[in-house]
Amino acid sequence: MTHTLAINGIMLHYRLEGPEHLPLLVFSNALGTDLRLWDPLLPHLAGRYRFLRYDLRGQGLSDCPPAPYAIDDHIGDLAGLLDALGLRKVNLCGLSVGGLVAQGLAARRPDLVSRLILCGPAGKIGPAGPWEAHIRSVREGGMASIADAALAFWFAPGFRARHAAELALWRHMLARTPLEGYVGTCAALRDADLSRELTRLTQPSLCIAGEQDQTTPPDLVRRTAALIPHGRFEVIANAGHLPCVEQPAALARLISGFIGEQEMPLNRFEQGMEVRRSVLGDAHVDRAGASQTDFDAPFQSFITEGAWGSVWNRPGLSKRDRSLLTIALLAALGHKEELALHLRASRNTGASLEEVQETLLHLAVYAGVPASNAAFRIAKDVFDAPAEQDGR
Repeated sequence: MTHTLAINGIMLHYRLEGPEHLPLLVFSNALGTDLRLWDPLLPHLAGRYRFLRYDLRGQGLSDCPPAPYAIDDHIGDLAGLLDALGLRKVNLCGLSVGGLVAQGLAARRPDLVSRLILCGPAGKIGPAGPWEAHIRSVREGGMASIADAALAFWFAPGFRARHAAELALWRHMLARTPLEGYVGTCAALRDADLSRELTRLTQPSLCIAGEQDQTTPPDLVRRTAALIPHGRFEVIANAGHLPCVEQPAALARLISGFIGEQEMPLNRFEQGMEVRRSVLGDAHVDRAGASQTDFDAPFQSFITEGAWGSVWNRPGLSKRDRSLLTIALLAALGHKEELALHLRASRNTGASLEEVQETLLHLAVYAGVPASNAAFRIAKDVFDAPAEQDGR
């Protein structure tokens, strides 16, 4: 779904897609592109991840304040967007200037970033003089005047030869980038040097080079990866500066493999306790812990690990879906006390009152009217009571 949010005094355009229970991948774009840059890649990752894409300030549908910009502006925009959406410990993928943004955010706000995927990364991309000349050229000739030269840097020769029609679309994206936004970010690239911050990164980081990238060639990306304490270097063959366009399947394999390797599961009990608290609420779980004795401690561990840490923690169904299934099963089996508990918990799982109502109506057809009638009576008592009564 496409949205806008006011962040740091400007409107940022973003798109958040995919089921909430899937791990999140956040993307930050290259200079002269918008969030459509990642369109070729996403089908290769769909079903395994949720996606957040956004347009940098001055690009796409985001606001375009007057130039110049600083890299801190871009870093602050992404931090503000994640904060506004309540997102933490994300997998962050940045390309070119988006890689600088990702590096800076990971160094300054480690609470927001779990893992880094950096395409064409460097602590500094080119000296100041060529950027100054480029800014003058764009201001004098307009965006269309630099489009063909930019495409030669973006894409490997083989891709340009085989994909003329597609190349025209990427040229249109670049040529229609607001001039003020483009030169504003050029100024940010001119002045940015995050080399020191690379050495302070604590996140596992995958640094990817296109084999034929002229902007951030493989040797530069290799040196960048060597500066990162937990850095890893990979090359994608037959790709230039935009491997997400030229070799999306290869990039998807690297991303999925890297994230999979880095996922160190929590202790099953700790995982279960996190899920249990998120569904039943801290107040209930704290009460259960306070009343636990040596006699029922093995049972409590079994429930926390087996039900909450295993089944409830699986990605195939959302917490909302599991909540409604649990309500239906408990009502059908006549477990009234547990039913009341999970009806109250629906406030935490995202199951609406209307969805609970439909679940109990469905119950009447397949488990019998008496079971549904009893469940409706319990639900009325639960939902008529204030939320504070259950410690929420």
